[in-house]
Amino acid sequence: MDKLNDRFSTTMLTIALYVVAIAYLFPIVWLLLSSLKTGGELFSFPLSILPENPTLENYTYSWNTMDFMKYFINTMFVAVTTTVLTVLASATCGYALAKYKYKWLNVFLICMLATTMLPTEVIMTPTFSVILNLGLYDNLAGLIIPSINTATGIFMFRQYFLTVPNDLIESARIDGANEGRIFFNMMLPIAKPVVITLAIFSFQWRWNDYIWPLLVVSDPDNYTVQIALRSIVGADNIDWVLLLASSIISLVPMFIIFIVFQRYIMDTSATSGLKG
Repeated sequence: MDKLNDRFSTTMLTIALYVVAIAYLFPIVWLLLSSLKTGGELFSFPLSILPENPTLENYTYSWNTMDFMKYFINTMFVAVTTTVLTVLASATCGYALAKYKYKWLNVFLICMLATTMLPTEVIMTPTFSVILNLGLYDNLAGLIIPSINTATGIFMFRQYFLTVPNDLIESARIDGANEGRIFFNMMLPIAKPVVITLAIFSFQWRWNDYIWPLLVVSDPDNYTVQIALRSIVGADNIDWVLLLASSIISLVPMFIIFIVFQRYIMDTSATSGLKG
């Protein structure tokens, strides 16, 4: 009876997993298939999921129409720079919160976590005022600086560093290592799973960011990919063929990042020698 119940539970969970996976994949698959359709076929009735005459000319048209290299370079610069700075800032702050024993650090941690309860829209106005006063409006630096600190990244590193034995750090100090060397040569390499996980998340956040670049950037030469896609939508009409193909092209870098680094996400085997 127990085996029958276990088999039934496993079957139901597997079915639920497939249903959720299909629910997430269906819009993406529809977008991909729609990008292969001609303009007339997109609005044919009745609608069909599969294209009758699939064509790749939409992608050629999109690449030649949109200045993708410029937008890719802008977005890549913002995403990579912000990711590197976010990882360093989060790691150093998380290490301090985990290993330094000062009462005011707990207060700082509570205040920091409290910021996660605030919607992003609440802090946009004061942040925009700061960026404007600093002369960073319509500048890629205005996209990077406000995005460096993230409570999520700091909390991830803090929780990870709490699992590292204090004896390991004390041994390094006895051997004459200073705090900078302990952090960069020992603690940061140990936290490789968290570094890669946060780097992937941060890169994804910045690559897909839309609202903040829409507020800060007005010069088309500084457009990121998402703002460039928004510029396709006109007041009177929308070039759906261009929009759909361009949207697929914009997803390619994120897809490559996921394929390359997915096996590194929270690789717990990297910490097996420290726990116990």
